[in-house]
Amino acid sequence: MSLGTEEHAEEGAMTGVDAERIERAVRELLLAIGEDPGRPGLERTPQRVAEAYAEYFSGIGADPSVHLADAVPTGSTDAGMPATSDAVVLRDLSFRSVCEHHLVPFTGTAHVAYLPGEKLVGLGRIPAVLDTISSRPQLQERIAEEVADALDAGLKPRGVLVVLDAVHACVTTRGARQEHSSTVTVASRGALADPAARAEVMALIGSGRSA
Repeated sequence: MSLGTEEHAEEGAMTGVDAERIERAVRELLLAIGEDPGRPGLERTPQRVAEAYAEYFSGIGADPSVHLADAVPTGSTDAGMPATSDAVVLRDLSFRSVCEHHLVPFTGTAHVAYLPGEKLVGLGRIPAVLDTISSRPQLQERIAEEVADALDAGLKPRGVLVVLDAVHACVTTRGARQEHSSTVTVASRGALADPAARAEVMALIGSGRSA
């Protein structure tokens, strides 16, 4: 059974998506591929897709910089990390997004590093920035650039490095079907745009991993 009108309105207000409109579109899509939207197994598919899209695209119109608003001046321990650090490196952050070319998912791992300058931020804020930016129709290259830009603007660090390694359904499940391929993208700012400094942090990202 589909959601009622009031429930749709409430959900749309919370998520920014028009759930009822998505449901209509999904029913039309099922008809367009020769399926019966009313058959058992598909009856609730339009509602399920609307609910999933509300999550997948929750970052549309959202400002990732809000997650950095409580950054504290360098030298303070309020951020839950040492008062000073040559580099802050977060490895193996899981992320997911939806490719804007085919509207199919891609999933992967992000590694984010910054050289503290004016501010430090709680470690949990960086995955929140990543999640906001990836929760939109996206390109992997753009996610890396936008995360780097957000951290650069919000923390005023001496340098930023963002490395994404992701598997794309549009590559693994269609066309040549390269099932074991992944795509790596890199964005750097400030001191970490220097090849030598970037290589040093990349080594930190890779340290402790088995060959």
